[in-house]
Amino acid sequence: MPWIEASLRGTRVLARARSDGSLLEDGGRVEIRYEPGEARAYRAMASNLIVAKGAPIHPDERCASSARAGEKTRSAPRGTASQERHASDAWVAYTDGACSGNPGPAGSGVVLVSPDGKMHEGFEYLGEATNNVAELTAILRALEWIPKEAAAVVVYTDSQYAIGVLQKGWKAKANGALVARTKGQVESRGARLVYVPGHRGVVLNERADELAREAIETRAVRRPLLA
Repeated sequence: MPWIEASLRGTRVLARARSDGSLLEDGGRVEIRYEPGEARAYRAMASNLIVAKGAPIHPDERCASSARAGEKTRSAPRGTASQERHASDAWVAYTDGACSGNPGPAGSGVVLVSPDGKMHEGFEYLGEATNNVAELTAILRALEWIPKEAAAVVVYTDSQYAIGVLQKGWKAKANGALVARTKGQVESRGARLVYVPGHRGVVLNERADELAREAIETRAVRRPLLA
């Protein structure tokens, strides 16, 4: 059976698939590997795997068979990848900002993943703004859009600036009101901000960037539909 490239809450994995690219499920779970050629096999809930349209399909030899390797498949251990570093009941957000010129037409993009693995997307056009404003606004909107009853909140961002002024005590030399408002949301929601490198193939981070750019192109606002 072949393998298809997929995203498991933001982490790129290889998942068992049929020849048509559909996931090969067994009791609602799919065999995955974190690295090509890795002997150890894991299993993930199919509902937590996201396969992008046109995702590459690889032949079986792309990964060692768990049967050949004499390994039992198992659930991914805690700490193996980013999706295991937060509570199972957490809402997860991937946020990004984009700016055509700095300052220039700006937009914020947000991808929300609910505890049951469902994905929700939103974006907002900000008019003329800086990239830092776009990054901060994306985090703010994520925190405003996540249901108030969320047990835990984790926000992934590729902005070291945002993490610095919101959680590391950096002094904000600009955007004081926006920083204060966003920081208030971070603290009131008990949110944890996590840095993820931008443009490095983290699927949901890349998707948040696409949404931010869509906001600029469309000059529109789209709230995620959580119902």
